[in-house]
Amino acid sequence: MQPLTSRAKAVDRRPMNMWERMYLPAIAKGMSITFGHMFKKRPTVNYPEKQRPFSPVFRGLHVLNRDEEGRERCTACGLCAVACPAEAITMEGAERLPGEENLYKEEKYAAKYEINMLRCIFCGLCEEACPKDAIYLSETFAPSNYTRKGFIYGKEELLIPDPKTDPAGFAKARGEHGEEAPAVEHK
Repeated sequence: MQPLTSRAKAVDRRPMNMWERMYLPAIAKGMSITFGHMFKKRPTVNYPEKQRPFSPVFRGLHVLNRDEEGRERCTACGLCAVACPAEAITMEGAERLPGEENLYKEEKYAAKYEINMLRCIFCGLCEEACPKDAIYLSETFAPSNYTRKGFIYGKEELLIPDPKTDPAGFAKARGEHGEEAPAVEHK
């Protein structure tokens, strides 16, 4: 086997012609590629000012739903927690007390409901398992945070606004913007 330096010398013996010595063809080719990209549409989106349209099947943050009267739909049956493959959902059930009929739809409700977003894989099985349509995945991103504790969302962060006291917040959380979302092209 020959040493690497002797092989390299054998390859470099061809002399360069005048065009190759001036590098003009290589420079012209590089500049044509650069100018060609300058006039194309940019693939990036300036995020805070513009938001790209999502796919109709996008699954974002979880939301605990209310009924039309503003009562919580969750009955703490635990089917969403059982269906979750990542075991990200924990809940504790409690019985409704007399006088709380306007707060909870059923006699049993979720006193504590938490989702660990660091464990969640956004599969949507919790949404499919819920018989009361109490939980769904919205079109909102999971925000960033600096601590692990900030990624554990409690019932207060997950609960949709009350439609009686905050109808605009309720419609925004449900995704009812009054206009149809633009179609998304799949390439």
